[in-house]
Amino acid sequence: MEQEFYLGLAQRVRVIAEKADPFTRRRLLDLAKRYDAKGGISRSEPTERPLPVPRTTAPASIFSGPGEA
Repeated sequence: MEQEFYLGLAQRVRVIAEKADPFTRRRLLDLAKRYDAKGGISRSEPTERPLPVPRTTAPASIFSGPGEA
């Protein structure tokens, strides 16, 4: 009975994670894995790729045009 409870929680958390931003999704999927472990299932799903680091400066091509100031 307790196994079913945790497996149900894991499934609900995954549904919520589908609609979440990337940071929250990662945290929710980690939580779902912990619920799976408590329910007796060990999942080996591929981890998500990290997001690229946002640029802090504009590309050089913007500045290489004719002398506009």
